[in-house]
Amino acid sequence: MAITIFAIMIILLLLGFPMMIPLIMGAFVGFFMVFGGFGQMETMVQQMMAGIRPASLIAVPMFIFAADIMTRGQSADRLIDMVMKFVGHVKGGLAVSTAAACTMFGAVSGSTQATVVAIGSPLRPRMLQAGYKDSFVLALIINASDIAFLIPPSIGMIIYGVVSNTSIAELFIAGVGPGLLILLLFSIYSVIYAIRNNVPTEPKATWGERLRAVQRALWPLGFPAIIVGGIYGGIFSPTEAAAVCVLYALILEFAIFRSLDLKGVYDTAKSTGLITAVVFILVAAGAAFSWVISFAQIPQQMLTAVGISDMGPIGVLFVISIAFFVGCMFVDPIVVILILVPIFTPVVDSVGLDPVLVGTIITLQVAIGSATPPFGCDIFTAIAVFKRPYAEVIKGTPPFIVILLGVSMMLIFFPQIALFLRDLAFAD
Repeated sequence: MAITIFAIMIILLLLGFPMMIPLIMGAFVGFFMVFGGFGQMETMVQQMMAGIRPASLIAVPMFIFAADIMTRGQSADRLIDMVMKFVGHVKGGLAVSTAAACTMFGAVSGSTQATVVAIGSPLRPRMLQAGYKDSFVLALIINASDIAFLIPPSIGMIIYGVVSNTSIAELFIAGVGPGLLILLLFSIYSVIYAIRNNVPTEPKATWGERLRAVQRALWPLGFPAIIVGGIYGGIFSPTEAAAVCVLYALILEFAIFRSLDLKGVYDTAKSTGLITAVVFILVAAGAAFSWVISFAQIPQQMLTAVGISDMGPIGVLFVISIAFFVGCMFVDPIVVILILVPIFTPVVDSVGLDPVLVGTIITLQVAIGSATPPFGCDIFTAIAVFKRPYAEVIKGTPPFIVILLGVSMMLIFFPQIALFLRDLAFAD
C-alpha cells in the first residue's frame, strides 16, 4: 500500500503537477485502499476540515499579509539602510549587512521566500557592484533567508505547533538562539570570503548618518517589539500578535510612510489570499494524508524497519534531522512538516525528548532543505526573482549548507542553544 501511494505521488510530481495534487491524490488513493471503495470518502473530507480548524492557523495568513505589505512598502529598505550604516564599511560588511537584514526581515515576516524577494532584490545589485561574485551573493541571500524560518514569527513553527500540539510561543522563543548563531557564523564566513577575494569596503558612515538611519528604522523595528514583547509580556497570544502586526503594517505603510494607496492594499490582500488558499489546501490535504497513513500503520512499519525503537534520544534526533532535510530537498517544507511530524511524534514522546527542541531542529532542517538542491523551494524563488540559471544559483551554496548542518549538530548535542531562552521566559 505504501509503495503504491508514494509511487503515484512521485509520478504526479514528475509530470509537473503542483504539490497539492499529489498530496490529495495520495490521501484519496489511501482512503480507497484502506476502506475498499468510496464508501468512507466523507471521512477524508472530515479529516481535511479538521486539519484547517485549529485557531492557531489564523496567524499564517496574517503574517503573510503583514510581510507582503512591508515588502511593497518602505520597511524593508529602512531596515537595510540602518544595518548598512553600521557595518557596511568593514571588510565583508556588505555581505554581513545582507545576512543581518535577512534576519531582521525574518523577525517581521516569518517567510523565507518573502525574505529572498524583499532583501535580495535591493541588495544583490549593490553586492555585485561592490565586487562580490554572483554565485556567492545568490547563495548568501538564499541561505540567510533561512534564518526567517527560525526567528519569530516563523510560519514553519506555527504549522509544527498546530500539528504536534506544541506551544507556539515556546517554539518562537526557542528559535532566537539558533537564528542568531547562524547569523554570527554566516557573518564570519562573509568576512573571510571578502578578505580572501579582496572585496573593497564601502565608505564609513558618520555617527550622524547612523543616527538618522536608526530614526528612520524605528517604526519598522516596532514589529519584533510587538511580536516578542506582546507574546512574552502576556499581552496577547501568537495569533493575536499576527493580527496586531497586520494593523501596524497598514498604519505604517498606508498612513505614516504613505507608500501604499488603497489599490496597493487591495492588490496585497489579493496576493495574500491566493498564497493562503494554497497553504490551507496543503494543510487540509496533509491532514487527510497523515490520518490515512497512520490508520494503515505505515509509519510504524517504516520506523520499525529503520530500527528507531531501539535508539536513544540522540539517535532519534539524527533520524528526524535526516528525514526532514532530505524531504525538503524535494518537497515544500509545509508538506514535509504535515506528513512527517505525525509519524515521529509518538517516538519523540516515547524517548522523552522536549517537543520544543524537536520543533526547533525540524524547523532548521526544513529551512536548510528549502535552500538545498535539487528542488529546494528557495532556489526556484531566487531563479524566478533574479532570472539566473539553476547551476549559477546553487554554485555557491555548499559552504552555507555546511554551516547550517553544523548548527543542526550543535543543537542535538547542546540543546540549551535553543532551550536557554525558552526556560528563561517560561520559568515557573
